[in-house]
Order: sequence, then C-alpha cells, then structure tokens
Amino acid sequence: MTSRIEWVVSSCRLLARIGAEMESSRPFAGRRIGTGIHLEPKTVALLLALRRGGAEVVSTGNLGSTQPDAVSYLVEHGVTVVGGPTTDEDEHDGHLRAVLATEPDLLLDNGGDLFVRYLESPYASLVGGTEETTSGRMRLEPLRDRIALPVLVINDSPIKQFAENYHAVGQSVLESFMRITNRATNGKRVTVLGYGGCGKGVAVSFQRAFAVVSVVELDPVRRLEAHLDGFLTPERADALRDAEIVVTVTGARDVVTAADLPLLRDDVILANGGHFPTEIAYRAIVADRRVQSTLQSAEGIDTVVLADGRRVHVLAGGHMVNLNGPRPLGNSVESMDIGFALQLRCLEAVVQGSVGAQHAVVPVPRWIDEQVARSVFA
Repeated sequence: MTSRIEWVVSSCRLLARIGAEMESSRPFAGRRIGTGIHLEPKTVALLLALRRGGAEVVSTGNLGSTQPDAVSYLVEHGVTVVGGPTTDEDEHDGHLRAVLATEPDLLLDNGGDLFVRYLESPYASLVGGTEETTSGRMRLEPLRDRIALPVLVINDSPIKQFAENYHAVGQSVLESFMRITNRATNGKRVTVLGYGGCGKGVAVSFQRAFAVVSVVELDPVRRLEAHLDGFLTPERADALRDAEIVVTVTGARDVVTAADLPLLRDDVILANGGHFPTEIAYRAIVADRRVQSTLQSAEGIDTVVLADGRRVHVLAGGHMVNLNGPRPLGNSVESMDIGFALQLRCLEAVVQGSVGAQHAVVPVPRWIDEQVARSVFA
C-alpha cells in the first residue's frame, strides 16, 4: 500500500523533474544545506530533491508542525533530522542551534529562525540561502547589512503570492477550519485580520463558502483594496464584536490578546493562519484572571470559559491551523510543488554565484520566476 508521503512525493511533478535534472548537474555536490521548515510530506519532496542535487541535508522542523512520519521517512532516505515534534520554544531553539552547529553552506529558512541565530555566532563558510515567508522577511530586513549574503525571499515572488498564499493558504485554512470544527461557514460572520497575500486568500475562500467576511487591516491602502474587493472593513473592535469566527493572518505577534476578551462573543472560534504561533496570545489569554477554566472540547479545539459564562474556542492551541489538528494536510500538493520549485532554483542560483551580496533579503529575481513559470507548462 502506498503511504501518504509516497503519494505526495510522486505528485510533486516539478520537483521530480528538477530533481532528475539536478541528479546530473549536481549543483549542491559537497555542500551542506541546513533547513528549518515545516516537516510534512510536501517538504519531504523538497528535501529529497536537494539530496538528488548532491546536498547533505540537515533539517529541523518548525514549532508545532513537525509530523513524525515525515521525520522517519526523511531519515530513511539519508536526511539528518534534528529533534522531533515540539511546541516548546526552548527545545525548538536547541534544535535550530544544533542545525547551525554543523555550519551549513546554505540555509533554507522559514520565519527567519536560522539566519537570526546565525548572526549571533557567524561562521565563514555560509554562502547564503533562502527565506520562505513574509514573517521571516519582516525579521530579516532590518538585519540585511549584517547578513551581507544573498538571501532570496520566496514569499515575495509573485508566483508564490498567487499560487500558494492566495489560492492554497486560503483553501487550506478554510478546509482545516471545517475539518477540525465540523461546522458550516454558510452565513457565519468571519473576521480576517490581515489582508496580505495569505489574508486575501483566506477572506475570499470564506466568502466563496457563503460566509459574511469583514477584513481588519492597519495599512490604509490595503484596507481600501479590501473594501473595493467587496469585503466589509469595519473598525477592529466592531469587527471582533461581530465575529463568530476570527482568523489571524498577519505575520505579527499578539494580534488577538487577553485585552480583546471583553469584545469576543460567546462561542467565537479563533484560528491562526499565520506562520508563528504568537498571533493569538493563547498563553496570556488562558492565564487571564477573567478565565474560569480551559478544557479540550475536541481534538484540536481548546475552549476557554470566562467567568461570565462566555466560551472562546481556540483551534490548534494558536498554532498554524492548516498544519495542526486531526489529519493536518497543509496546502495543496500542486501549490507547494510550484513554491518549492522556486526554492530549488533560488538555492541553485545562490550556490552557483548567480546572485550576490546585493541580493541580501530581496525578492526572487524575475529570471528565476520566469524559469519556474515556464517549467509548469513544459
């Protein structure tokens, strides 16, 4: 019987094609690549493609999203994996530092975790790497001059924006909400916090699932865009008071906090669609004096009961909702296949010297976008 990992790996046709090419060209021969990325079936396909290109791969996962089956499969296929599933920040920090202790030549980062720690103890052999997310770009941009190495931001590629963020994240957050809660979205009042690439996808996916969607966006230009796209754009407090479902998709910390408890209606559901498990300040909410008790209502659902009887349901403990809870599937295979093709080509460009220090924390160069786009139709 074919495992789900084998099904996903065989479905990543771009990665298979590029991996076969790199098996001949060997762009990563003699190089060690350190990665900190969600370890699930689609990233298995990416890391195995790097191996086919000659790389030694040392990898660890992200907070709350590592899947044990993916770890076992990677180890069986020659990838060194540091640690396993964890939601403990200190333990995760140790895993990241263990990856860096091997002094990789290239870093494939997800959220800026590796590059930030690299700057604490730099070593001479690092050539550069990639950053997958907007969250990571926000952390690394102020450090550009200190990094002074080519770091290409995958999430700033237009391909990544529309293929993965808009279409795939939107779909997978909606699917995960329905899978975990088994509740309908029809007629529900949904508030989406953030209207970047992922927020747009989340908002439109819930809207197409017959929800009434409000968008809260601090950037006045994006707020206007959301308004012209047909979404309600009330003030933040009004949007939270009205919401039956709240989804955070900002890349920032403390987007919904204990200070918001007076605003939230009874039976509201909170979900985080952003990278870091800090958009919903879950620990602070649970510790608040207004909280009477916390219980697990169902797998993937924690219910916070307030002293006045209101119930606030938090999905996946505030971790990424589409990579947590029962049977976490994440984004679609096709979207990640395209996004990870960008990863392969960007790392290839860095190691071959096609980009230089002037490309420290910058979007994917246009020529790589075009190369990947053409390959989809090949």
